[in-house]
Amino acid sequence: MTDRLKCGFGLHRFSVLSVDTLQFLLFLYIQQLNKVSLRTSLIGEEWPSPRSRSQSPDLTEKSNCHNKNWNDYSHQAFVYDHLSDLLELLLDPEQLTASFHSTHSSLVSREAVVALSFLIEGTISRARKVYPLHELALWQPLHADSGFSKISKTFSFYKLETWLRSCLTGNPFGTSACLKSGKKLAWAHQVEGTTKRAKIACNTHVAPRMHRLVVMSQVYKQTLAKSSDTLVGAHVKIHRCNESFIYLLSPLRSVTIEKCRNSIFVLGPVGTTLHLHGCDNVKVIAVCRRLSISSTTACIFHILTPTRPLILSGNQTVTFAPFHTHYPMLEDHMARTGLATVPNYWDNPMVVCRENSDTSVFRLLPPCEFYVFIIPFEMEGDTTEIPGGLPSVYQKALGQREQKIQIWQKTVKEAHLTKDQRKQFQVLVENKFYEWLINTGHRQQLDSLVPPAAGSKQAAG
Repeated sequence: MTDRLKCGFGLHRFSVLSVDTLQFLLFLYIQQLNKVSLRTSLIGEEWPSPRSRSQSPDLTEKSNCHNKNWNDYSHQAFVYDHLSDLLELLLDPEQLTASFHSTHSSLVSREAVVALSFLIEGTISRARKVYPLHELALWQPLHADSGFSKISKTFSFYKLETWLRSCLTGNPFGTSACLKSGKKLAWAHQVEGTTKRAKIACNTHVAPRMHRLVVMSQVYKQTLAKSSDTLVGAHVKIHRCNESFIYLLSPLRSVTIEKCRNSIFVLGPVGTTLHLHGCDNVKVIAVCRRLSISSTTACIFHILTPTRPLILSGNQTVTFAPFHTHYPMLEDHMARTGLATVPNYWDNPMVVCRENSDTSVFRLLPPCEFYVFIIPFEMEGDTTEIPGGLPSVYQKALGQREQKIQIWQKTVKEAHLTKDQRKQFQVLVENKFYEWLINTGHRQQLDSLVPPAAGSKQAAG
C-alpha cells in the first residue's frame, strides 16, 4: 500500500496535493461514529458490531453533553470498541489472513502508528505536555509495553493493542470535560428567563496551547461581545444559540457552530477551519482559512478566505457575500493568524455533495441587497477600513445608495420647512424607521446593545 494519494490540479501548471493514505482511512472509518441505524436504536448496540464489548466502567459514564459530536465519552467508547478494526485497517496486506484479519504474530509498521496519532495522543504520568501516540510508543522505557522491536522496526499487534486498551482514557481537554469541570464564564447577561440554560466554559487555564477550548451553549436572546486573552488561539465551539448577536473579536484557532438559529456571529480571524452544521437563518461574518458548511438552511456568509468554501451535504439556500466590516485590531489579528487579503475565494465555493443537480444550492448576494456592517464597540487599534476593500460592483452599489441619500438631504434642505414642519417631518421619519426596525427584526439587536462606555468594556474584557 502506498502511503500517499496524489491529485493534480491546474491547466498550465501541474501542482501536487497529497494526503496520508493511512490517516485518510482512519478518517473515513471514524465517520461511523455518527452512523444512524435501526439496530442501534432498537437494541442499544453500536453498528457495525464491535468485536469485543467494552469492559471498562469508565466508558459507560454518562455525560452532560447530549450532542454526540461533542461527547468525548462516546468517542472514547467507539475507539475502544473498534480498536482491533482500526489497527487491522493499518496493517500491510501480508500481515493479514485470507479473511483479512490479524494474527497473534502480526506486526504493525511505524508508519501505521504515526497515522494512529491522528486519533490518539497522550501524556506521561498525567503531565500537562501532550505527545503524539507514536512518540510515546517509540519512547525507550515503553518499548516492552508498546511491543516495539528495534530489530524489525515494527510493533507487535497483540502487545500494541493490549497497551492501548490499558491506557486509553477520555480526552481531558475535550468538550465534555470543559463543560463538566472547566472554568465557567459569566459572559452572557444574567437576564431572568434567558440565560438559565446558558453554559459558557473554557479550559484555557489548564490546557496546553494547542488544546485551548471555549464552549458556548444555549445562549438565548443575548448580545455577547468579547475580545479576550481567553479566546486567543482557542478552539471555539458554539451550540444551540438562538436569537443572539455574538461578537468574538480575537484571533481564533478554529470555530464550530452547530444547531444555531436566527443569530449573527461576528468572528475574529479563524486560523484554521470555520465549520457550520445544522444551522437555520444564521449570518456569519469572518476572515477564515477554510469555511465548510453542512445541513444549513437560509444562512448568509460574509467571508474573506484564501480557500474555496466547501458546501457539504444537506444545505439549502446558502448565500455568499464579501466580507464587509472591520474593527480596530482586525489587521493585527489577521497577521497573528497568518491570513491576508489575497487570494480571496469567497465567491467561488465548491459543492462537494450536490443532492439535486437541477437546483443551485447557493447564490452570491446581489449588490442591491448589500450593506456594510458596523461593529458597535470601541477598541484600540489601527484598522480603519475593510481589509482589501470591497469588490467593485458592491462598492458601486454603495456609492449609488450614498448618492440617493445626498439627493434626499438636499431635497429636504431646499424644501424650506418651518420649525414646526421640520419637527413633524422628523417624527414621521422616526416612526417609519421604527416600523422598519420591527419588520426587519433589527430592533432586538439595537435594544440589546449596552451604552458605549460599558460596551467598550464588554468588548475589551
